[in-house]
Amino acid sequence: MRSIRRHTRLFLAVAAPFALFPCSAALAAPSAAVVAEADKRITADIARLTAMYKDIHQNPELAFHETRTAAIVAKELKALGFDVKTGIGGTGVVGILKNGPGPVVMYRADMDANAVAEENDLPYRSKVKAIREDGSESPVAHMCGHDAHVTWMLGMAKALAGMKGQWGGTVVLVGQPAEEPITGAKAMVDAGLYEKFGVPKPDYFIGIHTAPLPTGTVVAAPGPLMAGTDQVDILMKGVGGHGSMPQMTKDPVVMAALAVVQYQAIVSRTVTPQETAVLTVGSIQAGADNNVIPATALLKANLRWYSEATRQQMLKGIKAVSEGIARTYGMPEDQMPVITMKGSSTPLVNDKELSARLGKTLQGVLGEKAVISAFPPATGSEDVHLLLGPYTDVPFSFLVVGVADPDLFAKAQKEGKQFPYAAHNPGFLVDLKAIPEGTKVATVAMLDLLGKPE
Repeated sequence: MRSIRRHTRLFLAVAAPFALFPCSAALAAPSAAVVAEADKRITADIARLTAMYKDIHQNPELAFHETRTAAIVAKELKALGFDVKTGIGGTGVVGILKNGPGPVVMYRADMDANAVAEENDLPYRSKVKAIREDGSESPVAHMCGHDAHVTWMLGMAKALAGMKGQWGGTVVLVGQPAEEPITGAKAMVDAGLYEKFGVPKPDYFIGIHTAPLPTGTVVAAPGPLMAGTDQVDILMKGVGGHGSMPQMTKDPVVMAALAVVQYQAIVSRTVTPQETAVLTVGSIQAGADNNVIPATALLKANLRWYSEATRQQMLKGIKAVSEGIARTYGMPEDQMPVITMKGSSTPLVNDKELSARLGKTLQGVLGEKAVISAFPPATGSEDVHLLLGPYTDVPFSFLVVGVADPDLFAKAQKEGKQFPYAAHNPGFLVDLKAIPEGTKVATVAMLDLLGKPE
């Protein structure tokens, strides 16, 4: 596995505003011999892991439709000796590997892809299209790195299964569906992840996500890392009719257009500037013909927040704006907009001690300058922590692994860009050299938390 040291300068361009881990606090990190063995196993597995990644990338699946991906996860884990449970919350998979006394360590990889058309010119790019729940056809692609997440987990699983003499405890690996709509974790817990399927309460819980940082960099930051979120549908009702006679209608398209603009004032004029708040309308769906005013228009909005008070302010604002517009255009009280709450998640907050422990260990393995320990809270969101269900006291840490080619990252920096691309962008790209790097991070993190063999 290649060294990341030659990319230190690039990394520091990103890390400069933040602090690196202090060199205090002795930790029982994996020994050099154990890390070397893991490194050797992962290096020998690169060709298989790369082929697996390309296969999953070429065959993306939307939320709760990850049947093929879930089958890959189940098959691979069964072959490694894991006790595998499938169909949890739809397509969720859990693999449990017991190896004597020691901690129970849970790890999650999400499996779903995005409704985005990939623009990367790759021989393994996605060309998949799928029919969505509303009957519409949509392109599908892994533009958030979940294909890498699955590959990293399965690579780590193979390394741990071959190193049972170097650790003790229980490994719980979760293949989670539907992270993108923020509904998959809750679905697995509601389906009886712990009660019905017998998953043991973890002593530690970790997850890893891609980021367009240079390959070889890792973020292990304590405290608030990702925002809370809500997915909200607003159905504007109107009176349809002929496009040539708008005076005989109550046009929901106009209502929806006004609502999109007025929603933005909720954040800019009602939420204090010191609070993080984002309100985005990602979709407007109305009508089908040029000359027909439809009877309804659907807005799909997304909220990001860290404060519950801010969340409530945005939700109240959406209701007030939507109903105000409907009344202005003459809609009766029994035809007010219908607001539907869909997937939601609380802010993701990393455990301070666990994050420091993992960061220190990874710093020792990857290099002193490789791990960033403080990162500004993002407005992106996750539901990974909701997998803990009732066990909110379990230490949890979410790591971020760079997957951008260092040269591409350097080029973006010279052009004044913060990153070469963003998640959910048609050009999101995982550097193939990040496949073994991410696998190594996952494996070392697990070995750090699992017990030592007796």
